[in-house]
Amino acid sequence: MKRSILSLSCILILLLSTSFHAKDEWTPLLDKNLSKWRIYQSFRHKPGYKGQAPKDENGNLVKPVGYDINEENEFSTIDANGELILKIGGPIYGCMFTKQEFGNYDLKLKMKWGDKKWVPRMDEVKDSGVLYHSIGECGVEYWRTWMLSQEFQVTEGGMGDYWTQASSMSDVKARKEGKDYFFDNNGTLTAFGNGTGHGGFCHAGTDVEKKGDWNDIELITYGDKAIRIVNGQVVMALSNSRYTVGNETKPLVKGKLQLQCEAAEVFYKDIKIKQIDGIPAKYAAYFK
Repeated sequence: MKRSILSLSCILILLLSTSFHAKDEWTPLLDKNLSKWRIYQSFRHKPGYKGQAPKDENGNLVKPVGYDINEENEFSTIDANGELILKIGGPIYGCMFTKQEFGNYDLKLKMKWGDKKWVPRMDEVKDSGVLYHSIGECGVEYWRTWMLSQEFQVTEGGMGDYWTQASSMSDVKARKEGKDYFFDNNGTLTAFGNGTGHGGFCHAGTDVEKKGDWNDIELITYGDKAIRIVNGQVVMALSNSRYTVGNETKPLVKGKLQLQCEAAEVFYKDIKIKQIDGIPAKYAAYFK
């Protein structure tokens, strides 16, 4: 009898260990208290900003707001008929960033624009972004706000565009139209970022944004490769994710996630992540 009970226990343990691998489970990243995130805020930027350290009227350097302050309540959650929604928006550039680092994952979230904008975006399209493989301290790039990272652009008319942050770089199959580059899986593999000679920006291959509605954003990243999907459609594939320190190039394949506050109101919900053991087979052709 004892042997039967022991055998049954072993079987149950085996079933549990093989049926519920972490890589198969979605982990929610959003809760009411934003317990899995920290906050960083930098400055109230002005029109004409050119990357300089902001100064006051007396010419003294202005200190950034800093970490974990949430001035103007720019990062908050809303209960909308039982649905938890993250609200981001306000005049101070900043970000929420995860306490945990991630690598080799599938990230999904939904986003929708709000109505408000602040200086210096009053005459520009609304803008935000999902920054991934984020390492180091905040405030190291052009806007003195975000970490070194790769940016999945979230902006009106440009969902999935690529921006580098600080010294990050990546390779994209792209075609050139005038001075602009666009993702094209039949295009030429082109390096973007610090010192590449091609700038730090590439347009998504197509605009599939749902205007005035919720948009499904998905990022699949494994090793040095990434697939960006908007509303079910691949808008960019990237490879050879890396960054530079002095003259040394290093792989950039894991890090924290950042959600940008960039003087435009945006809402996010259903933020979840799971581990993966490779780029899904249906996307393999993007890396041939």
